[in-house]
Amino acid sequence: MTNIQGTLIVENLRKSIRKKEIIKDISFQLQRGEVFGFLGPNGAGKTTTIRMLVGLIKPTSGKISICGHDLKSDFSKAIANIGCIVENPELYPYLSGLENLHYFWRMVPGIPKERIDEVVELVGLQNRIGDRVSTYSLGMRQRLGIAQALIGRPKVLILDEPTNGLDPVGIREMREFIRFLAEKEGLSVLVSSHLLSEIQLMCDRVAIISKGEILKVDTVEHLLSEKERVIWKLDPLEKGRAILEAETTLVDEAAGRLITYNEEEKIPLWNEKLVKAGVKVKEIQTKLPTLEDLFIELTEGETID
Repeated sequence: MTNIQGTLIVENLRKSIRKKEIIKDISFQLQRGEVFGFLGPNGAGKTTTIRMLVGLIKPTSGKISICGHDLKSDFSKAIANIGCIVENPELYPYLSGLENLHYFWRMVPGIPKERIDEVVELVGLQNRIGDRVSTYSLGMRQRLGIAQALIGRPKVLILDEPTNGLDPVGIREMREFIRFLAEKEGLSVLVSSHLLSEIQLMCDRVAIISKGEILKVDTVEHLLSEKERVIWKLDPLEKGRAILEAETTLVDEAAGRLITYNEEEKIPLWNEKLVKAGVKVKEIQTKLPTLEDLFIELTEGETID
């Protein structure tokens, strides 16, 4: 990931509807060549934020900058650098894939016609581009939608639920394709998704949003390493629980094992206290949480949409 000024910079963004604040002072930025995950439970404000980023609705206050252009004061230049699919790609099913792209290309000024062939190859639809879209699988439609979004050579690509409805093979292919766009084509890709395991595999960094506020923005690796757990297998379990609860907070209990956060320097002391109290310590194992564990913890148990 290149450490340069962000291709998309969001500063102190707010949105109020009927005097109710929906988006509350959020800030983040995307770097060139990274995949950025946008996670939040139902009603958290993800789609509202995305609609502001692509100019579909206006923020109440704050600033959105795309490749150095202010979205409010220099809209045309700013928006020219963004490609997006919000919810489902808008396609004409009775036209071929190629006809859909031609139709969209005519709406984007200054782009040579050869760009259509480039995006077809980029998304891997060469063999089916002449077929009617009504015959396409869901994954192929998603790829054609991304081809549309790429015609204008954007620097930033925004994808709202790009794997929604895909089977496991399609999800893996889409994940690999998005990584390819970031790593090989240098795009900044913002991905909104409810599939936490996919975000963990796909993204360089992630923003977790809840009730209109961003709770965390960091690399996936750092977010998870901060919350490393220790799994204790103890006998008797109840006596061991009482000792550990006097020393630290229990995170969870599963399959007869107690789970605490990893306070590395204190582990030997806790182990010593357990042994002196006659508790058999059968297992001590460190484990990184999943992004799902972290998400539930940060949002206090809210469900993902």
